[in-house]
Parts: sequence; C-alpha cells; structure tokens
Amino acid sequence: MIPKIFGRLHSYKRLFFIAKKMTSPLPSPKKIEDNDESDNKLEMANLVCLELSTEERAVFPSIAEPNIGSTENAQPNGKGGSPLHDSSNDSPQAPKEKVDLPCFGGEKRKPLDDTDISQETKKAKLETRALKAKRPGFSDERYNETDYYFENGLRKVYPYYFTFTTFTKGRWVNEKILDVFAKEFRAHPPEVYERCIKSGSLTVNYNKVDTDYRLRHNDLLANLVHRHERAVVSDPIQIVHMDDDFVVVNKPPSIPVHPCGRYRHNTVVFILAKEHGLKNLRTVHRLDRLTSGLLIFGRTAGKTRELEQQIRTRQVSKEYVCRVEGKFPDDEVICEEPIRVVSYKIGVCKVAPDGKDCRTDFRRLSYNGSTSVVLCKPLTGRMHQIRVHLQYLGYPIVNDPLYNHTVFGPEKGKGGVQNKSDDQLIGDLISIHNAESVLGLDESDIESPLLLPSEDLAKKDSAKTVGQVARPSEVAEESLKQDQLTTQSEQKFEPESPSSVQSTCDKSRITFDENCAECKMNFKDPQPEDLIMYLHALKYSGKDWSFNTPLPKWADENWKEE
Repeated sequence: MIPKIFGRLHSYKRLFFIAKKMTSPLPSPKKIEDNDESDNKLEMANLVCLELSTEERAVFPSIAEPNIGSTENAQPNGKGGSPLHDSSNDSPQAPKEKVDLPCFGGEKRKPLDDTDISQETKKAKLETRALKAKRPGFSDERYNETDYYFENGLRKVYPYYFTFTTFTKGRWVNEKILDVFAKEFRAHPPEVYERCIKSGSLTVNYNKVDTDYRLRHNDLLANLVHRHERAVVSDPIQIVHMDDDFVVVNKPPSIPVHPCGRYRHNTVVFILAKEHGLKNLRTVHRLDRLTSGLLIFGRTAGKTRELEQQIRTRQVSKEYVCRVEGKFPDDEVICEEPIRVVSYKIGVCKVAPDGKDCRTDFRRLSYNGSTSVVLCKPLTGRMHQIRVHLQYLGYPIVNDPLYNHTVFGPEKGKGGVQNKSDDQLIGDLISIHNAESVLGLDESDIESPLLLPSEDLAKKDSAKTVGQVARPSEVAEESLKQDQLTTQSEQKFEPESPSSVQSTCDKSRITFDENCAECKMNFKDPQPEDLIMYLHALKYSGKDWSFNTPLPKWADENWKEE
C-alpha cells in the first residue's frame, strides 16, 4: 500500500508542475508556427494526455480533453487559449486557483504552489551543477586534492580522501539500504556495509542514516573512502603537437587515458592538466592502458566532432607496431575474422562467427631469431582488434598478459579454437589472474566504486599485486600463482626517467586511516617492465594532417629481451 501511495504523490507533483508550465497564454494563430515555446507546450500537453492513468484523469479532467493542439483554442483578442487557461481569469485581480492534493493517512498535505515548484526546480538545478562540478577533471579543487611522487621507476600518488556517489536505481526504491548493498554488491560481507553505514562514511543525501533506512527515488548515495591509486611507469608524457584545436601526445604504457577504476590522478588527462596546464581536453580516441603511443585530444567541441567523424567513417589511417612470438610470414597477411566481445565488464574479446566485421593488415618489419616486429594497420576499430587477430593467427604479442595465455586453450586461441563457454573463460581468467595486472582492470572496475575494500579483498590483493605476475606465455596456470610472489626480485630494470633515479616521496604526506584496509597492507612495487606491453600506436593520418611518434626501443630490429 505504501509504495502505491508514494507513487501517486509523485504523479500528482509532476502533474502540478506541468500544469503550471502550460498556464501561460499561447500566442495568436499567426505566430504559433514561429514560436518554439508554444509548440513545446502543446506537444507536452498531448504527451501528458496520453500518459495519464484513469485516476489521474479523474483529478485533472481538463488535461485529458482532446484536441489540445488545435488552433480552435486561440482567442479572438490575440490571447491564446488552452484547456488549462481560462480567458476570464486574465485580469490581475483574478486569484490563481489552487488544487489540494488528496489526503492520505488522515493528514492534509500543504498545496504545492508556484513558489514551491520554482524553488524545487532551482534547487535541483543547483544540485546538478554542484555534482557536475565535482566530477573528475572539471575543477581545480579536484586536480589539487593530491600530488605525485616518484619511486623505483614508478609514478605514484599520495593517498587521499574521495567521495564516490551514485543515485538510487529504480529497483532499490523502498528497499533497506543494508539489504540493497548486501544483495547488489556481493564482493563484501554485509558486516562491511553495516560498519560503513554506522560510521557515517556511507551516507544518503550526505546525511547519516540507520541500516534499516529505506531508499527513495533520487536518493544520492555517497561513500567517503581513503583512496590508494595504482602506480604507473614514471616516463614523462611527451607532447608531439599542440595548436588551438588539438593536443597530440606520446602516451607511455601503463597509464589509462581517463579516470577509471583505481586510476584517477595517474591518468593521461590528469597528468596533462596538473603538469602541463592542459585542462578540459576532449578525448578523440582511446588506447588500452598497457598500450603506448599516439593519442589525440581535441581542444574545441567542433574540431573534436570533426575528427571523431573522420575516424568513424574510416577516413583516418592508423598504424601500430608490435613484437610478436615467432617468425611472422614474409608476405603481407590480411585478417578479416569477425570479433565478438565476450565480456564488456572485464574487457575480453574473441574471434567468433557472430562477431562484428573487421580487418587488420599485417606486415613483418624485422625478425631477431625468436620474435618479430610487425606493422599493423587496422581498418576498423573493434575492441582489442590487433591483439585478438594476432592471437587467432598464432603470433600473439610477446608480453600480452591476456591473449598470450593457455587459458584460451593449449594453442592459446590459435585459429579460434577454444573448448570452453564464454562463462567458463571469464571465470578462468578472473581466477587465474588478478584483474589489475591481466585484464587491465581491478576489483573496483568489476564491482562498485562505492564500496570500501574489505579485509579479505585486501589480503587477496596483497598476494596478487601488480608486477608479481610471471609472463603468462612462459608458464602454466598452476605455476602462475606461485610465480606471482617471486618474479619481482628476479629481474633488473634500467630506469629511463630522471624521476626514477631517486625517490621524491615525502613520508609526512603518506596518510593513514584506521578504517582503510589498504593502509594495513604492505604492497610490493611492480617492476616497470611488467607494466609494458609491446604494442605501440605509431602513426595517425587524415586527409590533410598526419601525426607520428618515434619507434619504441623494443621495436628496434637488433633488440633482444634480457
């Protein structure tokens, strides 16, 4: 009974607001066709009439009348008419009629007048603007909430506090907040959410609530967390080209393009804003986190849309280089196998007959006796297209942590052979590798960013940190789990960046939160070479423009892996 009552109240409030919007006089018939505002009112009235339930029509019979858009409602004196407008009340002395809402529970509710509606609308707009202002990358306050430091060849971020927010989904309405989190977000036991709610770190409309609070429409859930970001390589982002319309950079590997999951300040857009003063850039295209190379940003909406359109209509030529296992064929190889996304959530694809059409042209550039450097020209832009096509051809990228693995079968997916269902593949990938180092994601991508990490999850992370995963092409499933704890100390790394030579960490800025599980864990640093994949965006060319980067070191024909 209660949900039905609240539903009716919501409908009445909506109808009063619409009625108010339509009570102003319509223009004369001569001007109707040139007045967008009047057309919008008439269209809105017609839509309301069609959507009204039987009970609503009884309360608002005038809205339910037909021929709302007819010009017969226009008055001879030039004052427009409508079912909600009576010309006899046009004089200033005529008071506005107010309709009381029906009473529920024996208590009379105060009528919703024009002032209330106006204030509510204004408040909603202000709240929306405030929320937009808090989004990553749009305010100096967000850029300045923490800083970088460099250590062991890595770029790191000092821990900081951050509030994740989301609005109540329809299926959560009238459910207890604790029940919703226990059912919807199963990565943590209910006790974790109960602790967050009782401590006040998980709030509703920025107010502390009880665990039995029932969620309502448009409730804003907010969770204050002590945030730890993943480390990335310390290589600087090089500016390839910059003018009034575009910014073109050479992206180092391991750095995501924009905020996602456990990465926010350690992203290209934040680094460019904080270190180069290039703010509010518009992404034209993206590169995978582990992929390095050419990345184009727009500085104006018009030019960004123009370049996006060129890419969508395949007017842009793209060239990538990669290093693959084995001796790639001498002749040009064209792969046109369709690709289907197995899981958008963790970002895994495969060749499948029901996939989307795509094409990649390959040509070998060099061979060093064990691996080949290959030039790749994707004519389409499917997810992981180059990596999946190379896997299908039997020449996976040397250090591809996802598609160069026996989880796809003994032949690592060569020829599209895979004797398991999509669900089995996804489950095996997640169970074998921690999501951070293999899938290019982490737990907060797969689950909800609203959640505080539980102690169990943190312990799991500590045993599977980035950089502790052995090269998947060299070991079997079982040995992977053991090697995760040992490979870090077995390899040496020659730092290229000056910032990697000496630590710039200010220990006094490493904050500790007793309620933060990650603060209590000792994570080992990944080796910088474990954050690199040998795939590089080399060149993008359009009708009257072309940008390119130098070849990475691993693409040299005489290069050999140590």
